[in-house]
Amino acid sequence: MDLILWGAMPYVAVVMLVAGLVWRARYDKFGWTTHSTQVHESRLLRIGSPLFHFGMAFVVLGHVVGLLIPKGWTDAVGVSDHTYHLLAVTTGTVAGVAAAVGIGILVHRRFTVPAVRRATLRSDHLMYTVLLGAMFLGLLATALNSTGAMGDYNYRDGVSLWFRSLFTLQPDYALMGQAPLAFQLHVLFGFALFTLIPYSRLVHMFSAPVKYLFRPYVVYRSRDPRQLAHREPKRGWERVS
Repeated sequence: MDLILWGAMPYVAVVMLVAGLVWRARYDKFGWTTHSTQVHESRLLRIGSPLFHFGMAFVVLGHVVGLLIPKGWTDAVGVSDHTYHLLAVTTGTVAGVAAAVGIGILVHRRFTVPAVRRATLRSDHLMYTVLLGAMFLGLLATALNSTGAMGDYNYRDGVSLWFRSLFTLQPDYALMGQAPLAFQLHVLFGFALFTLIPYSRLVHMFSAPVKYLFRPYVVYRSRDPRQLAHREPKRGWERVS
């Protein structure tokens, strides 16, 4: 089971992510969108969206630092385990809570504003469930690990080593099999979220307005007011015979 979950499942998730993105870009270009509902309601959106997106940006950055930077590197620059743990817990908790509050506001908005609820896709229900599950399990794992409820387990000597071994195509799945249940569930929900990205509104995270930077200038020309003064006003519509 460890071989299937922690040795094969990550590669299956990546293949489904890449294949889904290619399929979506080729056959569903016009569907590659956030399906924005800002026209229906903007007050809650202005609060929840920045909280969620900025919070998630720092959460992802924290995962990159915690999983990809070896412990020996931080030791080499003089960052002790206590200092690293304190910084990771503090910044991770703040970012995680901000993202959780933001997504809570967005979910509340989606199911309480009638127009937004009608614009909700069927894939949104599954996406929100997996996303909320991954966020909750991440905060739970952080809390349990910080309070010592997991004993002396150090994810940098377990989960991080397993994650980096995936890039060498020699996954050390036994390390992940020995991780606490909260970390295992968090990772499972995380990879499940990866597989859903191409088939949900989350696909917009792979979009960037690169062409906008190189488009030609839009030229605005004003009309001569003297010409407008002698022009008869046009009707907005004509009766159809």
